[in-house]
Amino acid sequence: MAQDSSKIWSAFSLVAALGAASIAKKGLDTGWKAATGKQPPANPADPDVDVWEAVAWAAASGTFVALAKMFAQRRAANYYARSTGHLPPALQKDNSVKA
Repeated sequence: MAQDSSKIWSAFSLVAALGAASIAKKGLDTGWKAATGKQPPANPADPDVDVWEAVAWAAASGTFVALAKMFAQRRAANYYARSTGHLPPALQKDNSVKA
């Protein structure tokens, strides 16, 4: 049963993370264009992209996508816990240690 629960959580978490990352990327692309008047760099490693533009894009996109994924996975974990009565197997260790 724990094996099935772990697989369900893995799939649920992955879908939540991918959806959040996609939405964050679209929002970030729109925000970048509004702020700079240009499309975001397709490949920040391209030498034709100004280094500071590449750094700003990498920092902004990495931060926003990571935060979106984290918040989506936290919501997914809360939904999983409400549905099953316990945290997903991968997160139960974190809950067992009380400060």
